[in-house]
Amino acid sequence: MKTNRSLSIIRRSLLFMTILFTIGTVRLTACEISFEVIKNKKEKYDIGDIIVVKVTVIFTHRICPEGIKKTEFQTSGLKVIGTKEWVEIKMGVYERELKIKVTGTKKGKVIISAVRKCEKEGGFGALELEAVPLKD
Repeated sequence: MKTNRSLSIIRRSLLFMTILFTIGTVRLTACEISFEVIKNKKEKYDIGDIIVVKVTVIFTHRICPEGIKKTEFQTSGLKVIGTKEWVEIKMGVYERELKIKVTGTKKGKVIISAVRKCEKEGGFGALELEAVPLKD
């Protein structure tokens, strides 16, 4: 009786440790990328508006074989017209400001995204904004 109970406790403990290890490992496999409009924030943008966006990249795995400068930006309906250098605000957390001009799309949705590719899965983040649709 005591042996079965001991085995049950050991199994539960192993299962619990496996779950914790798996959750920790998943968290350690990708960069977190976020965007925030810090200047000229609006509900809806007009063609030609200039905004400043702060990009934050967190190396959740602490050390990345690909440097922060390997972060690639893609846009739809926006044009990056100025950038500041990446700044490491604390270990593994980087920020950069981008000056962006709204060029528009026919549907009125404009997007900037960032992609990081590396052996640890990299990361992806995007910011979608509402803009006045382009006229035909």
